Amino acid sequence: MVFSSIVFLYLYLPITLIIYFLTPARYRNIWLFIVNLIFYGWGEPVYIILMLASILLNYVAGLFIGKYREKKKKTAKNVLAINIVLNIGLLIFFKYIDFIIRCLKIIPFFAGMKELGVALPIGISFYTFQAMSYPIDVYKGETQYQKSFLKFGTYVALFPQLIAGPIVRYTDVAKDLEKREVHVTRIAKGIRKFMIGLAKKVLLANNIGQLWDVYNAMEPSGMSVVGAWIGAFAFTFQIYFDFSGYSDMAIGLGEMLGFSFPPNFDYPYISKSITEFWRRWHISLGTWFRDYVYIPLGGNRKGIKRQLLNIWIVWSLTGLWHGASVNFLLWGIYYGVLLTIEKLFLYKTLKKASSVFTHIYTMFFVVIGWMIFAIEDMRHLVKYLGVMFGIGSEGILSSQALYYLRDYGIVFVILIFACLPAGKYLYGKMKDSVKNLLVPAAIAIVLLLCTAYLVDSTYNPFLYFRF
Repeated sequence: MVFSSIVFLYLYLPITLIIYFLTPARYRNIWLFIVNLIFYGWGEPVYIILMLASILLNYVAGLFIGKYREKKKKTAKNVLAINIVLNIGLLIFFKYIDFIIRCLKIIPFFAGMKELGVALPIGISFYTFQAMSYPIDVYKGETQYQKSFLKFGTYVALFPQLIAGPIVRYTDVAKDLEKREVHVTRIAKGIRKFMIGLAKKVLLANNIGQLWDVYNAMEPSGMSVVGAWIGAFAFTFQIYFDFSGYSDMAIGLGEMLGFSFPPNFDYPYISKSITEFWRRWHISLGTWFRDYVYIPLGGNRKGIKRQLLNIWIVWSLTGLWHGASVNFLLWGIYYGVLLTIEKLFLYKTLKKASSVFTHIYTMFFVVIGWMIFAIEDMRHLVKYLGVMFGIGSEGILSSQALYYLRDYGIVFVILIFACLPAGKYLYGKMKDSVKNLLVPAAIAIVLLLCTAYLVDSTYNPFLYFRF
């Protein structure tokens, strides 16, 4: 089940919220745990078992580590090490085993190996990282261990951020699991945030995503240079509004239920360096890798050579986290190289350069990066990138490219405006009396438009299902 569906909007969510608000506060975690499992098991009930196993594994590890952390430090450390290995082992098996087999088959000795055909459980990368962070934080003394399996299970399986993030650490919601406030003002705030996310996903991402699908399905040799860039920009906008839309919906749902989730996007397309871009894009993932991989490896404390090695390790892992395919690894390495260049000498220069130049520089490399991310077939990727720079293209500009520019011109203008914090600024300048009139009307219009779109269209992709 996904947020941008009629079933979720008009069946699952209303029933969940009505019963949740009617339930006494001390019993709400029980109801949440039940509906979390229903949400996750809607499409593939069998994978509820895997998620429950992950919950149990990290819950038990947290109990042992919390008990022995002070008195038997070595025992706690061993439990943590075993827990990390088991978590990563589950993730590798269900997400990467066939990818590993395909790589091994290149070697003659393993040529006869057969892929296992293991189906990818939705959201496994998100909830594995989330659950695994808890025993690590207990070991580091950053949180107390949770004695209640119900509360811990509710945290890991919390449906708003279960399958598409943000990655919420236990320390972020520990207090909310024990006691949380749910009132009209907070519910209204959550509804506003959710509707912003729904509009991003349904009205913006889905519409421009159809244009990217057209270009992705084309033979690159039949494209013009301008056409290839139109397709690239289409995916650049689609992935932002799709993923940030889901994150906004998750944060809004959390507010309705009384939970405060951390922000996941901060207008990344206004960035003026690659370094800044990654401070604004998928913030929860970047924070996770910083706290649980980069810093434990030594961070920037052991000299520049070790720091650069740590950056490369983190970005290789970041690429692989996104998917079991060579292009994702290349995408991670690509950003590792760019960030290394900025770290060594370019970042200081960028800070002195004009904002127009630095913004163009950043978006140029971001758009190229999204093509590496989007196209899994290596031959197709090489041809597509070549056409973007005039190699093997049909020419600079074709009638086809002009057609799509004319057809999607207004859409692109709207997308560019929506990437800017101008709307947030204007909202902040409004008087409360104006907000009280406009916000309910805007919510009603967005809901009506999104509903009409979802009823009429079968195009509603979920880009982050593989993660």
